[in-house]
Amino acid sequence: MVAFTRSRNGLARRHPWSTLAGENSRTEGAAMSEPSPDPRPGDGMPRAMSHAERPADAARELREGLGDTPLEMVVVFCAPHYDLTALADALAVQFGTVPVIGCTTAGEIGPGGYSVGAVVAVGFPSEDFTVVTALVDHVDRFEIADSTVIARSLLTRRDRALAARPVPMGETGSFAMLLIDGLSMSEETVVSALHNAMIDIPLFGASAGDDMHFERTFVLHEGAFHPNAAVVALFTTTRPFTVFRTQHFVNSDRKMVVTGADPQRRIVTEINAEPAGREYARLVGLEGEPLTPMIFASHPVVVRVGGQYHVRSIQKVNDDESLTFFCAIDEGIVLTVAEGVDPVANFDALMDGIESEVGPPDLILGCDCILRRLEMEQRQIGAVMAERLTRHRVVGFCAYGEQVNGMHVNQTFTGVAIGGR
Repeated sequence: MVAFTRSRNGLARRHPWSTLAGENSRTEGAAMSEPSPDPRPGDGMPRAMSHAERPADAARELREGLGDTPLEMVVVFCAPHYDLTALADALAVQFGTVPVIGCTTAGEIGPGGYSVGAVVAVGFPSEDFTVVTALVDHVDRFEIADSTVIARSLLTRRDRALAARPVPMGETGSFAMLLIDGLSMSEETVVSALHNAMIDIPLFGASAGDDMHFERTFVLHEGAFHPNAAVVALFTTTRPFTVFRTQHFVNSDRKMVVTGADPQRRIVTEINAEPAGREYARLVGLEGEPLTPMIFASHPVVVRVGGQYHVRSIQKVNDDESLTFFCAIDEGIVLTVAEGVDPVANFDALMDGIESEVGPPDLILGCDCILRRLEMEQRQIGAVMAERLTRHRVVGFCAYGEQVNGMHVNQTFTGVAIGGR
């Protein structure tokens, strides 16, 4: 399933979760972490990646890799094993007055496809972009009224920044990106309120990760990594773009009703008046089997909202047979067992649609669910997908959840595709 929102102009480190996908995936993941040559250099959308262990070395390699193009903004995605304070300081030294935003990950997508244990960066040239940002602190206490203040501030500062440019940008369009603490359990409230407040501006984003430790995740803003926070960035550009989402699951005829839940904690205790874990296993045909992250990746459920099906993924089964989800699930919700389609064919269809909207993209800033990556490694198609990501110039990260417009979703690939000048 592929969907687009408003577009402009026509319209070798061992990873903590690697054992979940089996021994073969570790070998494949190591091979995928090696960057391949940039297929179309010199297009003005610089990208870079570093596996350096020392934050100062990693920041220097990113600065060198992004080249000499004057930059409006740098977006960074980093593995959580780094000393984040030292990395933030090093990035500030290397990029000086250029703002740097980003977050921690559950895996990276660099110029050579999937990677682990790295820092990835993409630069947005000043000639083509104006970007303003806002930090949302204490997202666990976020209120809907806050979104109006944030949106008004971003739009006002965007207009001032455009008016202050020495050379007018000409025809432009805007899109927004949200990076949010992936353990705050606040994504639904924040993304829904922000999208409503920003009206017709398409929005995408994702939840920061910590390599599936599920302990702490961080977003980067103004020289520091922040927990329990979110960063909102409003991009305005002369380039054509389209915000998109895709998922490689369709609904089946197997239904389940949530009869017991704690939405605030994203825990489902009962399905069809039975212990949730036991009933879920029965419905997916795995009764009596241990429920693992790989099973959840291969057998998600979907919920119908606004005439479309959206994936709701399970994080873990608990000792009392309840299920913890990556999204809030309320009592009375009807869930449907999802059936997978070919993820590579689904991705190819997405790229065909993107090229029809904006032409061959110079950059795709993408947010890919960690469960999608785990499933692809289990199916031994990770290397095939990494080649596709490289070919289509995707840079981004693996996330604990994804956002598109007003929806918080799971097991989805979302982002923005930016065309040439």
